[in-house]
Amino acid sequence: MAAPYLRHLLRRRLSLAAQPLPAPFRGAPLLPPLCAPLPASATRSVSSSAAVADDTSDLARSISSALLKHAQTTSSSHADLPQHLSLHFSDVRFNTSLLLQVLNLSAPAGRAAADLFRWAVALRSFTPSDESLSHVVDFLGRRHDFRPVHDLLVEFRRAAGPKTLRAALDRLVRAGRPTQAVRFFEGMEQHYGMRRDRAALSTLVSALCEHGYAGHAERVVKQCANEIFPDDVICHELVRGWCVDGKLDETTRLMGEMARGGFELGTPSYNAVLDCVCRLCRKKDPLRMQSESNKVLEEMEARGVPRDADTFAVLVSNLCKIRRTEDALKLFRRMGEWGCSPNAETYLALVRSLFQAARVAEGYEMIEEMRQAGFGASLDRKAYYGFIKILCGIERVEHAVRVFRMAKGYGFTPGIKTYDLLIEKLWAHNQVSRANALFEEAVARGIAITQKAYKVDIRYMKKPKEKKKPKRLTLPEKMERKRKRLRKLRLSFVKKPKARRAY
Repeated sequence: MAAPYLRHLLRRRLSLAAQPLPAPFRGAPLLPPLCAPLPASATRSVSSSAAVADDTSDLARSISSALLKHAQTTSSSHADLPQHLSLHFSDVRFNTSLLLQVLNLSAPAGRAAADLFRWAVALRSFTPSDESLSHVVDFLGRRHDFRPVHDLLVEFRRAAGPKTLRAALDRLVRAGRPTQAVRFFEGMEQHYGMRRDRAALSTLVSALCEHGYAGHAERVVKQCANEIFPDDVICHELVRGWCVDGKLDETTRLMGEMARGGFELGTPSYNAVLDCVCRLCRKKDPLRMQSESNKVLEEMEARGVPRDADTFAVLVSNLCKIRRTEDALKLFRRMGEWGCSPNAETYLALVRSLFQAARVAEGYEMIEEMRQAGFGASLDRKAYYGFIKILCGIERVEHAVRVFRMAKGYGFTPGIKTYDLLIEKLWAHNQVSRANALFEEAVARGIAITQKAYKVDIRYMKKPKEKKKPKRLTLPEKMERKRKRLRKLRLSFVKKPKARRAY
């Protein structure tokens, strides 16, 4: 019974399939396709989530171009940017890494970055954090635009934390406004809801001392001593600040006060003093650097302060800066006698010095030794650009291209400066085809390089071969040539003597 029933169903199915469809359904499929194309919004969100790890994602570029257009048009109002973003990027899921990519691509955007941050928080349910707010504060502070920084900190005071504080203070000090940075620290608890504790004071002192404002830092520490008593870290930062200023007398005075106050001067403080002494000797009398640095090392031994890797890094880097590469290499090989191993800073200083001395093969060996020692992570894009710049400066363009390929082989994407420098040098060396190929590679990678009028160096220009023109003889030269010809004719009629046979 089952077989006739199944046959009947099959016949009915085939008859229905053979009938024409009604007019409204004639162009539509019977069932929706299993792999229907996604809408544009879905594809954009999927592509953005897949490209978050890339340094230059397409989504970040499109948002950056919108910010730059808004910043360039003077007629646009304050409310135009959120409307434009809501219209074109309503399906974008914002996160901190995407925000950082957009900011890195939008340097001239200015205050539009603050509007972007507000729009992402208000309409895209982006939760502001200490890290994301610090990126925006650092971006605005780089342009010395601190009014929107104040507004953002007041508006998002719950998200502000140590990273935001560090970014704000660092940018204020870098802009040459140490007094405003101190005022910011004094009113941070009242205006922004951030606590004034020892960590905040240490951040302020570190920013001031790093950029040569040790006097401001010492005054702040003394004013806050009753409220926040300094520790060894703050005292070391003060010593380092006076050393950065190059004021050795103030450093000696402060170290004496610290010793009387019961603070222990460790190796970092003496390393700062050693660096200050070496810098002063390089500036005034480089021949005295060896003896003066030995005095500091002897004082360290007398006080029982051990040497560390940073001590040798200071000595090696200063020796390399006065072109004493061989002495730096000898000291580098003797580090094991004090139980120290070189750090990344020591390796980088030696590689740069070897390249500057045109000892390129030894420089490559030092790079390989650095990788084997476990410091390959320190060979970043900035380090490779420094090597390329040195090699181009000593006219070793082939080796500069080799380092460029090495950087790309290890996964680093060269920037605008690297491409521009290499293209200019290849043009100067009259290697036009290679320069054009490098320019096309940069354009294909999406790197915006402005075309320039490059010049070929005269030393590398091909000199045209001069055709020898027949020289017009003077009358004495003609007479001399005639005499020679007549002499040859006369001698041709003279009978030559026979060669005598040797017995």
